[in-house]
Amino acid sequence: MTRRYRIRHETVYEYQGEVAHAHQLLHLAPRPCPYQDARAHRIDLDPAPSGCWQETDAFGNPVTRLEFDRPHRALEVIAETEAEVRARPDVSADDSDQWERVRDSFAYRPGALAPELMEACRFRLRSPYAAVKKAFGEYALECFEPGRPILAASEALSGRIREQFTYAPGETTVATPLLEVLELRRGVCQDFSHLMIACLRSLGLAARYVSGYLKTTPREGSLVGGDASHAWVGVFCPPLGWIDLDPTNGVRVGTGHVTIGWGRDFGDVSPLRGVIIGGGRHSVRVNVTARELDASWTIDRPA
Repeated sequence: MTRRYRIRHETVYEYQGEVAHAHQLLHLAPRPCPYQDARAHRIDLDPAPSGCWQETDAFGNPVTRLEFDRPHRALEVIAETEAEVRARPDVSADDSDQWERVRDSFAYRPGALAPELMEACRFRLRSPYAAVKKAFGEYALECFEPGRPILAASEALSGRIREQFTYAPGETTVATPLLEVLELRRGVCQDFSHLMIACLRSLGLAARYVSGYLKTTPREGSLVGGDASHAWVGVFCPPLGWIDLDPTNGVRVGTGHVTIGWGRDFGDVSPLRGVIIGGGRHSVRVNVTARELDASWTIDRPA
């Protein structure tokens, strides 16, 4: 199955005073992957930047760097993308290695680790938004029974978070401590993803934070987390590789998800972040749609 989407991500910052100078970093372009292609992409900016650079970050994600050297009281960023998403392989959880074997494969031994293990090692340690603590490991252990395949155990953990936590927009922020999220059992997709990542890393496993979008559907029964940036978790599951799980909805990631990028946590792949001089207090408005398209849709190119 292949699906095509038109994604519109609109962000508007309004500042109390004039911003004299600013640098912004944008993660808004879909990452090229074996299961995904960006067919077209553009970003409209008001005001126009004095400098714009297309780069790749340390995790291989496409990023846009902007500089604004003229005073402004507002910044509008509108990203429009056409993306094609293909179905991922339908793998069996029982074909993944036992989770203890995966954990032990990271142990120090003479000689170099295999390249895939070296890459996974970057996602085993604590990061600013995903701490490694005993409480998170204990929460996960009910799902990680001795000898259980790692993908089966990880899917059980994803389902447990889906069942036991309430999706409650506005009640947490990215700065809300994960121990508080664990206690309250409430939050949004970034909280649930950070929690699952912290649980896996606390057991010595590798997990990464994936940022992207969900298909926008107005009907009942649709996945939770649309109409905004979404987040889910990539789990290192040898010999199957990285498998993406969505703990907000308790499902494997499929053709209803569009990937922007991945990193250790939200801080590595936030849609917009920057440094400004001046401005004072500010407000921000964000609106996202990811609509499925027919084969005739394309982004209009400026003349």
